[in-house]
Amino acid sequence: MPDVFVFPGGRVDPEDARLGVGAELPPRERRLFGTGVSAQRIRMLGVAAVRETFEETGLLLGQHAEGGIRPDLGSLEYIARAITPTASLIRYHARFFMVRDSAMAGKIRSNGELLDLEWFQFGRARDLPLIDVTRLVLDEAAHRLAGGRDRGVPLICYRRGALLRRYEFERN
Repeated sequence: MPDVFVFPGGRVDPEDARLGVGAELPPRERRLFGTGVSAQRIRMLGVAAVRETFEETGLLLGQHAEGGIRPDLGSLEYIARAITPTASLIRYHARFFMVRDSAMAGKIRSNGELLDLEWFQFGRARDLPLIDVTRLVLDEAAHRLAGGRDRGVPLICYRRGALLRRYEFERN
């Protein structure tokens, strides 16, 4: 999306199923996907999140391994899900994870896909040009980091052209 700030991300690749990991996604986080998503798919979503972040920003959650990276999924928190409107030309069904900055290694650098990479405080980030989904995911991350009440995982979607956010799968 040109001229807006977005999170790093991309699609799940078939190789994500074969990539070895340093630690699996915690059971508590896996349960938040519900029963309609297979364990393999959940693992692949976590691997894709770590891989895409590394490719696009240079920040690694895990270790370098022969031929690539070895993701550490143990620090990931599943925090949101978003589905584009059915009328959109480009459709996505995105899952968002967050991780504490102390778990990341590396220096921010762009591979050319994302520009203006840097850390922003939440207040400053909200002043940037953002799409509604990015703003809602930022709000969810800020709420969690501030120790707010656990509301579950928000599903962000559109009904009859209006933005809808509802919480699914409460954390136990």
